[in-house]
Amino acid sequence: MSATTQAAPIAVPRPRGGISQSARDSLVVAKRNLIRMLRIPEMIIFGMIQPIMFVVLFTYVFGGSIQVGGSTSAAAYREFLMAGIFAQTVTFATAGAGAGIADDMHKGLIDRFRSLPMARGAVLTGRTLADLVQTALTLVVLAVVALIVGWRVHENIGKVLLGFLLLLLLGYAFSWIGALIGLSVRTPEAATSGGLIWLFPLTFISNAFVDANQMPDFLRHIAEWNPFSATVQACRELFGNLPPGFKASDAWPMQHPILASVLWSVLILVVFRTLAVRKYRSAAA
Repeated sequence: MSATTQAAPIAVPRPRGGISQSARDSLVVAKRNLIRMLRIPEMIIFGMIQPIMFVVLFTYVFGGSIQVGGSTSAAAYREFLMAGIFAQTVTFATAGAGAGIADDMHKGLIDRFRSLPMARGAVLTGRTLADLVQTALTLVVLAVVALIVGWRVHENIGKVLLGFLLLLLLGYAFSWIGALIGLSVRTPEAATSGGLIWLFPLTFISNAFVDANQMPDFLRHIAEWNPFSATVQACRELFGNLPPGFKASDAWPMQHPILASVLWSVLILVVFRTLAVRKYRSAAA
């Protein structure tokens, strides 16, 4: 007797749809990345050292030698400086986000994820959410260090919290730029370099460390319409850190910095999230 055996068809997992399912998948991936960060604590420690060095160096090296609001007071510059350091810290996290995603791609983790019935965008969303948690932790530590060196806020707690929320929104938006860079390069090293090379001119051609009104005209206009500058100016107003005698320029983002900060961050988030998810889908196809 002979028997004919037919192979059962192999079911190919399909991504599950729905916003709620996508949110759950994103949180699972975020949890995975947070656990990984906790198991490699030097990632968090080294991520905090650089901004702390910037606080100390700029406070004690440049304090008293840079004029803001018609004064070279070290105390005035210290308060002027901190919003810029905070904003620089959240944007520099972009390089880490890009390197992490590039590392996952390099190790073949994306191939394993695509075999699972999960939302396609959940891998990137989970990664950027984990980076947002790390950025928030870094900001807390940085704020403590700033208080130690003499930084103070002069507004109510609601405005101060709003300032930090604007910083986190900017950092989250920029993390999607890092995600796109990480998906576009071949190695984590290239992602780190690609994530930093454009951040230096972005952060220094701004009002973060000096009064933009003192720049040459062509640089001043760039600084005034820089998304980074809008968030810095918004935080200075919300923290009450504008020096006495300081006059903002007539450029619209500098006159309405809070609104400009939100609009810039949302625009960057929408554009680069769309591009990053599209790039991820093509890479995982």
